[in-house]
Amino acid sequence: MPSLWRNRDFNIFWLVQTISVAGDSLALIAIPLLVLHATGSVAQMGLLTGAAGAAAIATGFFAGAIADRVDRRSLLIVCDVARAVLYGVIPFAGGQIWVLYVVVPLAAVFGMIFQVGYVTAVPNLVGQGQITDANGRLFATQAAAGIGGMLLAGLLSGAYGPSAAVGLTAAGFAFAAAGLALVRLRKSSSLQVEKRLNPWQDFKVGLGFLWRHPVLRALTVLLCFFVFVQVGLTDLFIYYLKAELGQPDKVVGYVMSAATAGTIAGSLLVGRLRRSLGFGVCWIGSTALFGVSVALAGMTRSVPGVAILATTYVFFLSIGGICSFTLRQEITPDHLLGRVTSTFWTIQRALSPLGAAALTAAAGQVGVTQVLVWTGIVCVLIGLAGLFTPVRLARPELA
Repeated sequence: MPSLWRNRDFNIFWLVQTISVAGDSLALIAIPLLVLHATGSVAQMGLLTGAAGAAAIATGFFAGAIADRVDRRSLLIVCDVARAVLYGVIPFAGGQIWVLYVVVPLAAVFGMIFQVGYVTAVPNLVGQGQITDANGRLFATQAAAGIGGMLLAGLLSGAYGPSAAVGLTAAGFAFAAAGLALVRLRKSSSLQVEKRLNPWQDFKVGLGFLWRHPVLRALTVLLCFFVFVQVGLTDLFIYYLKAELGQPDKVVGYVMSAATAGTIAGSLLVGRLRRSLGFGVCWIGSTALFGVSVALAGMTRSVPGVAILATTYVFFLSIGGICSFTLRQEITPDHLLGRVTSTFWTIQRALSPLGAAALTAAAGQVGVTQVLVWTGIVCVLIGLAGLFTPVRLARPELA
């Protein structure tokens, strides 16, 4: 395979995926603002967000089965075209709230199918030894695009109204679909899968592969515990800055935006770190150091200190996340990759609401400082537990 910089198809895919993420980020800000303008109700905002989240979780149950049965490039194009059309309807809806309740969950359905298809496409674009670097570049630019998209959404909404930002979202997805038409994927074995769709059976196939593989089994179990305690941390940090440290909204925005630099740095360094240190050291070390950063943040009373530690914990989170994400792509046979990915994500996302609720409830009872410290300690223990499992292997993809 050519180097990533000379890989025409990967570089086009990289560009259009960055635009696609920017479009998602625009919608993430613009849609709630549209609801607020139309209804003035925060409850309506939450209800719409919940409907979209439920649609995404339900779709994850069968998205992998679809990705393993159809041409993956065509699937990605269809998803982007569908989202372009759906979001393109909103500016002409005249602020009617029922339109949002139809369009946004449908867009979440196509968004989830796209995410699973995107995971399966990367190994068909680059060489086996290039997947970590490819994911690092994709994650880094996605983080930057996410910040840019949210800032642009705020500017456009303030100047021309949220509908203008949603219109730009639609245009971005249309552009991304056109770009994907220029990408050539290597021939996939997904078309060899039986055509009949059986979501429950396909879910069991994905779960069975995760459970039978010793490294993926241990990693999935550890990540279930990790996601449960990690998913509510953004809410805790926001609450910590507002309630405990008495900071205004703009400072909260500055701190959380600055933390994204950790995602970009970790994404750009993860390929080199994994090659030099190996998978086990990278995943176990990043998970344990993530926990140390969270615990120290809970004991820090200065805003600059919280900002530095938030950036640090996001840095280690991105390294561990990309390592585990890449390993599933490297180990899983191509014709199973969609089902394994969607099964894994369905399990993780099902636990996310419970973890977020538990963490925030505990913070309300004993205080956010204690919860941050204990969450950090638990994450350190989860990382160290990997030493007693096959996750510790330096090159599990070759085992």
